[in-house]
Amino acid sequence: MHETAEPIIIPPRLKPGSTIGLVTPAGPIRDHDKVRSGIAILERAGFKVKLPAELSGDDYLAGSDRERAGQLTGMWNNPEVGAVMAVRGGYGVLRLLPYLEPDRFRENPKILAGFSDITILLNEIQRRTGLVTYHTPVLTTLAASDQASRQSFIEILTGPPRPISPPELRILTGGQAGGRLIGGNLASLCHLLGTPYEPRWDEAILFIEDTGEPVYKIDRMLTQLQVSGKMSRLNGLILGTFSEDDERREHWAEQIWKRAQQLTGGNMPLWGNFPVGHGARNLSLPVGMTVVMDSTKGRLEFIEPFA
Repeated sequence: MHETAEPIIIPPRLKPGSTIGLVTPAGPIRDHDKVRSGIAILERAGFKVKLPAELSGDDYLAGSDRERAGQLTGMWNNPEVGAVMAVRGGYGVLRLLPYLEPDRFRENPKILAGFSDITILLNEIQRRTGLVTYHTPVLTTLAASDQASRQSFIEILTGPPRPISPPELRILTGGQAGGRLIGGNLASLCHLLGTPYEPRWDEAILFIEDTGEPVYKIDRMLTQLQVSGKMSRLNGLILGTFSEDDERREHWAEQIWKRAQQLTGGNMPLWGNFPVGHGARNLSLPVGMTVVMDSTKGRLEFIEPFA
């Protein structure tokens, strides 16, 4: 028996002068230069920035599970804050989920933004509340993001998402499919299998990306999605990038695409080289929104629910 999906909620968009609250739900702040550069980009775009409360972390976590959950909840409840953005990824979001109260997010909808380990938070909040969340650069990757990615980020904060027609897109299996958009970091998603926090796979469009994982580990994770029965429940699959190394990226991509074709068996639209991932090109995507994969046009379209 499958869960009933929550009604979709589009959070209020930001306006000039809106405040973006920063949080550290995973790893601690290490590179303060990247933090300053990211804040400068947000301020040049016309936003105010609220810094996160300091936590006690000094290793691979920004703070204890309760501290990080409390920091996130406190920022969310701040009436001055219109969007909550992760400073960085790393590891730790899975550990704080038991301490979150989904009703707080549903009753006070705001933009939630980030990627990498933040994938877990984006998909779980969306699943539990119906609130559309946003797979975007984190604060510390903004400065290294290319102009198209920065523009995509600002646009998705302030207005409805525009169709994406990437010139570099590879149509591996054609066709047209629609469904709720889920996804993000592949390793993070695989860590949710068998837990109470799994996304709703049925009739969804899944996008995935990763970095720092050799091809055989990507193969293993894709195979896990297939043998666990998740992949067969999808309507479509979108492959982003899987390496930050330009020389390695193309060679690895061909192997990953071939394996994904084997696993999907031509039963759904399958795209490769979509501009989402840990590299400079990381276009922003609304998790939970209905999308259409149009392989004839090589275009991802977004369909907002009526208010």
